[in-house]
Amino acid sequence: MAGGLTYTSIDAVNLTTAEVYGQTMVELGRQDPKIVGLSGDLAKSTKIAVFAKEFPDRFYNVGIAEQNLFGVSAGLAKAGLIPFVSTFGAFASMRACEQVRTDICYQNLNVKIIGTHSGLSFGAAGTTHHVTEDIAILRSFANLVLMCPADGLEAAYCVQAAYEHEGPVYIRLNRGFDQVVYRDEIPTFEFGKANTLREGTDLTFIATGSGVWRALQAADILAKEDGLSVRVLDIHTLKPIDEEAITKAITETRRIITVEDHNIIGGLGTAVADVGATTRKGYVLKKLGIPDEFSVIGQPEDLYSYYGWDENGCVAAAREVMHMDFEEDDDWEDEF
Repeated sequence: MAGGLTYTSIDAVNLTTAEVYGQTMVELGRQDPKIVGLSGDLAKSTKIAVFAKEFPDRFYNVGIAEQNLFGVSAGLAKAGLIPFVSTFGAFASMRACEQVRTDICYQNLNVKIIGTHSGLSFGAAGTTHHVTEDIAILRSFANLVLMCPADGLEAAYCVQAAYEHEGPVYIRLNRGFDQVVYRDEIPTFEFGKANTLREGTDLTFIATGSGVWRALQAADILAKEDGLSVRVLDIHTLKPIDEEAITKAITETRRIITVEDHNIIGGLGTAVADVGATTRKGYVLKKLGIPDEFSVIGQPEDLYSYYGWDENGCVAAAREVMHMDFEEDDDWEDEF
């Protein structure tokens, strides 16, 4: 990683994930005068306000007009600048969907979109502000890279990677504090490559965002109480997704559980299923996340438990999956 980020796990504990993003923006802004920031009356909420304070001549607030926000960012990118656009993920993926698709992705412009308050992390704000469809919508857009860090430290790495990538990037961030997954630097961080956080042979949790910590907790419980060897993959880059790591997990463990703070239709679970369909291997797949419904209102941790993808839900799913049968036949020539 170029740029020399100064963040450690201590910062990630003391700052919310979005605050780490804001501080990283200040660091990058000091290095590159072409970086500009934009928001639509949400600079404070999305934590880009620290960039606006440091570089007032390089920050633009367009007001509550998200479609215009992304149109302006496209123009700034055409002028050779590097816009970082901060707004709630619900607004970026739905209210301004056409502008993101046509103004930015269609032209393959160098715009970085930071969608905060992702998933159910804005729980008490209500269903209208939950962001449970953005992965499904945005991963279908050509040219767009989609990233979802597991904690504050990884968020800094993702922002740096987005800056170094030439083209549009969407990063989804939680509203508040994330449980710490990475306690030191991330020496294995590579754009588009999953991080293997636990090795295992019995089953694999494939997780993204806030689901990663829950999967890790479940893996430890299952090892202690059930004697299971559980692999855990952190998918910080959902597009392009690490097909090699997913195929390896399917081939070697044959039991896969995806964990995501997103609707199970069109999100990480669907992306993993797309890869699995090409392996010609028999395997079990269980998708944990929000089912095909509009999410209920409550505190985030309560919602994670309600929808069964907190650490306890992951443990229960693993025990269920371990009793499922799958086709052992590796040679499917007779089936075509």
